[in-house]
Amino acid sequence: MPKNKPPVPRKSSTFEEPDIDALAQVLADLALAALNGGSGQVDEMTKMLRQALRKKQDEVLYGAIELARFTDPDACRLLRGAIEENAATLQVRKEGAPDREVDVFMVPLFVRSQGGLVEAEGFQDDAAFAALLDSFAAAGLESPKAKVVLMRHAYDLDEVDRIAFGDLHDMLREAATSMLDKKITATPALERSMHGWTGRTFAPGDDAMELRFLLGFALKRADDPFYQPPADEAGADAFFDARTQRYQAWTASAAPLVARCLAQDPARLAIDFLYQDLFYGAREQGAAELAMLATLSSIDASVAAAGHAPASLAVVAAPVDGGDEIVLRVCLYAAGSTAPFATVDKQVDLSADLSAEMDELCDALAGLGFASLAIADGFREDGSAVNAAPFTPL
Repeated sequence: MPKNKPPVPRKSSTFEEPDIDALAQVLADLALAALNGGSGQVDEMTKMLRQALRKKQDEVLYGAIELARFTDPDACRLLRGAIEENAATLQVRKEGAPDREVDVFMVPLFVRSQGGLVEAEGFQDDAAFAALLDSFAAAGLESPKAKVVLMRHAYDLDEVDRIAFGDLHDMLREAATSMLDKKITATPALERSMHGWTGRTFAPGDDAMELRFLLGFALKRADDPFYQPPADEAGADAFFDARTQRYQAWTASAAPLVARCLAQDPARLAIDFLYQDLFYGAREQGAAELAMLATLSSIDASVAAAGHAPASLAVVAAPVDGGDEIVLRVCLYAAGSTAPFATVDKQVDLSADLSAEMDELCDALAGLGFASLAIADGFREDGSAVNAAPFTPL
């Protein structure tokens, strides 16, 4: 009698989790190869990061940026820029219709007031909100053919920082569906993004300055000439200059509307706008300006505490090793002294453009009225500067 054959083992139905670390390493390697001129690697990198966005594999994306950050600063900037651009834009293709694109933009702004903003007062003026929404196309910031929606919420920096790459892409998809479909759809990602303000609260008489972001979405045809700069350099410069002028004009007319959207008593607010940009560019602008203001405030406080007049002081700035970050150190010297009476540090990410960061810091310092301002290679243990040279603005 023949023996019974053993049963064929079934294939395991256990779902295998992707190797996050391995995928992150591949993406970081592709960025480095793309930096070195590999056009095929650019396409492969873009394909891979888009797939990670669709699958909400944020650990892969942030892990790849972190790996590239310690490998090559230029590759890190390339990778992060590609991820941020793809996270903030969505291509919409439909058979029989022109290709369209949805992007998420923000307008960073600083609000000065006595007593600070009250979140519950926000966006109660329907007429002001409607006029503000219409102004983006009317003022020439978006195409007359584009469809623009604006969130009825002013985001603080903590809310913006909590929005991961995958979260932002989900928000884009919800916004696109809402703008393309006439039926009402659920928008859980958009609702989750508005979790409420955190941070300092102000007493009624306190002078307050707060960073907030207006967040919106624009649906446009991919081939809309409104968004296409001329190919020649002179034409492109004129194109962007005209856009900047339109934006500056818009800020003057939009400021009263924004104030009405933010407070029941808009007259108590003064608003300073930074430039409209895609989500991550706007976030970087706002955070960088906030960090610079904090640095300058610390310098002012150090000068005042020492009882010096700025016009009697020498200032030297130099990069120093901060471990996982670079530190731009500012040393303040009394007349005739090589030992600083105060130092102020400004942290900079390892992947940042160090030369640009130093120029921005020194441009800001130049407006404080010091007797001299120099850049050095570093500082000795006693605080004296190494190879200091006068700073020359561009």
